[in-house]
Amino acid sequence: MRRPIKKRPVVQPDIKYGSVDVERLINYIMLRGQKETARKIVYAAFAEIEQAKDGGGEPLEIFNQAVRNAGPLMEVRSRRVGGANYQVPREVRPERRMALALRWIINASRKQKGVPMHKSLAKELMLAAQEQGDAVKKKEDTHKMAEANRAFAHFAW
Repeated sequence: MRRPIKKRPVVQPDIKYGSVDVERLINYIMLRGQKETARKIVYAAFAEIEQAKDGGGEPLEIFNQAVRNAGPLMEVRSRRVGGANYQVPREVRPERRMALALRWIINASRKQKGVPMHKSLAKELMLAAQEQGDAVKKKEDTHKMAEANRAFAHFAW
């Protein structure tokens, strides 16, 4: 029997841009319940994007483009069949695609040591919008893994 569908809390749009996706980014960045600190980081990163000489522009458009470019279309899930584990390629649901893209962008930003978080976040968002950077590389690796295991697609459930 299938699990019941999880009731997820509805995320309210953020104050400045009125976007649910930006509020999700703020929630993902937030550590130990310090939402105001997370909000300052995101808004400072967006201000950094706006002021950037090379890839600057409308921060919301760059953010949306970055999330689209970093979100995977396929992923592999482990499936046990007759004593063997197979990596079965599966399509990614839109909600999960968004969650993975945000997580990968934030993790890539946090990996950059010695740089303020808002600057590394702005840099990673601009790189992802141009289909570069660690988050997009992670997506491409995931797609390669799914492509390599396409032979096990008939095990999909």
